[in-house]
Parts: sequence; C-alpha cells; structure tokens
Amino acid sequence: MSETKEKTALITSVGADAGQPSVNNFMNSIDDGAPKINENRANAGALDAEKANEAEVCGEEEACNEEEGLSEAESWKKLQRNLDPRYLNTVTMTELYDRIYQNRPPVINGFLYPGTYLFVGSPKLGKSFLMAQIAWHVSTGTELWGYPVRKGTVLYLALEDGYGRLQERLYRMFGTECSENMYLTVSAGQLDNGLDEQLQNFVKEHPDTSLIIIDTLQKIREVGDDKYSYASDYKVITRLKKFTDNNGICLLLVHHTRKQQADDRFEMISGTNGLLGAADGAFLLHKDKRTSCEAVLEVSGRDQPDQTFYLNRNEDSLVWELDKAETERRLEKPEPVLEAVAKLVTEQTPEWSGRATELAEILGLEISPNTLLMKLNVNAARLLNEYGIRYESSRNHHGRFLHFQLEKESR
Repeated sequence: MSETKEKTALITSVGADAGQPSVNNFMNSIDDGAPKINENRANAGALDAEKANEAEVCGEEEACNEEEGLSEAESWKKLQRNLDPRYLNTVTMTELYDRIYQNRPPVINGFLYPGTYLFVGSPKLGKSFLMAQIAWHVSTGTELWGYPVRKGTVLYLALEDGYGRLQERLYRMFGTECSENMYLTVSAGQLDNGLDEQLQNFVKEHPDTSLIIIDTLQKIREVGDDKYSYASDYKVITRLKKFTDNNGICLLLVHHTRKQQADDRFEMISGTNGLLGAADGAFLLHKDKRTSCEAVLEVSGRDQPDQTFYLNRNEDSLVWELDKAETERRLEKPEPVLEAVAKLVTEQTPEWSGRATELAEILGLEISPNTLLMKLNVNAARLLNEYGIRYESSRNHHGRFLHFQLEKESR
C-alpha cells in the first residue's frame, strides 16, 4: 500500500520556531515587478517561476486529493479553482492543525536566525568589524561568544570598502585563519539594477548559503523622490524579505541611526518606521562615548526574546568580545507529549515509526490519537529545537503513519 507524505508547510519566523524552506527555490525573485537590465532573462525567470509554482501546487493537490479520495474530475476541478487568482484560498482551523510547520535552524543559536534584519548604529562605530566577525564565525562554524554556530557559506557585500581595506581589517582580526566559505565583494547592483539576479545566482551556485550581509542598505537602494517615504521603506525591506524567506537564509542590512534621540532607541533608525515594520528584527549598536571600547548591542525581533549584549572591543585585534548578556525570559509551558517522545526517541533508540494509536499506548498518555496528532503537529518545531527530534507524518487509507528521527545537530 503506497503512502503519501503529509504536506509540510514552511513558516517564516525569526525565532527558534522558524521554518526551513529549501534553498533550491531560486526562481522566486526579490523583484516585485520592477524592470531589470535584461528583460528577456527576467521574463524567462518569471516563466520558470510560474511553472515551478504551478508544479508545487499540483504536487500538493495530488497528495490532498488522494487522501480525500476525490475522483479525477473532482481533483481537476479543485486544482483549477485553486489556481484561479479570483479565488481566495483558505484553510480551516482543523486543517491548520493538521499540518506540520517544520523548523529553520538558527544561524547562531540564541543570537541569529533566518530572516531579514536591520543592523544599525552611528557611523564609524565598529559595525563593519562586527559584521566581519559574524561572517567569519558563520563561515567557519566557530562558536561566537559561546553561542553554537551552524556552519554555512557567507556572502559579504562590503560596498563602502575596498579590497585593500578588507584585507587589512580581516588580517588584523583573524590573522591567517582564512575561510573558504566566506565570499566578499565591494561592488553590486541596486535592487532595480541587477542585484536581484546577482543574489539569486550566488545562492544557486552556493546552495549551503546561510548568511548574506549588505553593508550598507543605502548603497543598494534606488534613487527616487519618495525614497524616505514609509511606502518606499516598507517596499524595499519586503522585497528583500521575500528573497530570504524563499531561500531560508539570514540577511543582515547595515544601516545608520539618525542624530535625534528617542525614548525607544529603535526609533532612532534612519528613515521611516516602514524599515523596522517590514523587517523580522533589528540589531542596534551604540556607545555612551565614541572613543570608548565598550558598546551595547540591543536585539529585538518578532519571535525571539529581546536581548542586550555588553561588548568590549579588543584594542589589538579590534574583535568584539562579550562581557555579559541579558535575555528576556520567555518560559514556555512544558508539553508532556514532547517530554514523553523524548524518552522514547534517544541515542539508544534514535528512530521510531508507527501509528498514532500505537504511540498513544506506548507513551501511556490518556489522550485520543487525534489529539496526540494535533499536539505533535503544532509542536513539531519545538520538538526539533528543544529535543533534537525531527517529526514527520504520512497517511494512507489505514490512517496516520508517524516517524521520529533523532538529529544531534539540531540540538
């Protein structure tokens, strides 16, 4: 009896519960309709994207139709309806709970997650040094301030530097400890003038890309009369966020603060509230005295706790060192189902497969198989983040088939 794997929907989140879309989804462009340099290439890419999207929709529909027992004519009618732009696709709450929203692993656990972030601070404050430091640690997989780092390819657009200055800076910071996974450039197109294709092509060539740094945001923005409007700011970040969401990577956009003080430091970000409103979060670096080696890095995001890092700059290497960190406490209520699964799936027994009814009996929990499935689906990302256990579900005519796999690297 053939089995159909459950549709796994992917979420876009900053925190530990973020989703993990394939980095091979290159056809979704940053562009939202603006013209490119090569119209033929752009049109061809758009056509490929449309075909890819239709294929994805068709694949999902086939899985659902088989599960629902729809006839070929009914399946075709349902597919046509869902592809109609006039039709509003919706899901019921029950259908929502019936899906698994998988996890996007953090780039730096407890510090940096997939998504689009602003990294702001006054000019000449040491932002570029910190960007180089983060890039080197991610590209080498070396812990940063004691935080575990997931190794991946890094692209660093140092658009306010030259290669000579980059060489001098990196040598002073890291000596001859080079990284083959860290790529640098001092020139790139703007959003409406080639950058879209440049980033997509880089990710296509390096599918393990986990971090892209653009230093600075202003260098890639198109020049226009409304460049400081809320709509323009929101549009720029939304386009970049679409790119990061589709590819499951982290994008850091270096930006400046304005001189005017504010009660909320994040309101000092240069531009309108459209920048922060569209971004997944922001990092704010500031000092009490410009000549001081001490600085404070504040972090705020949608789905991660607010954090404050107290840093000291090493006067010899100019590397930022952590003095202490303060993190907003977010205590999630313990979930007995997850704790029970963690006792079942261990290093001694790293895999388990079976029916929901079997699992309910083994776990000894007084809940129905249907309730158990809902709890597992809703908490799939948490199960992976907190216990290192990946959960998947498939279904055939006899019911659900569950699979658990211990993944040490996810811990």
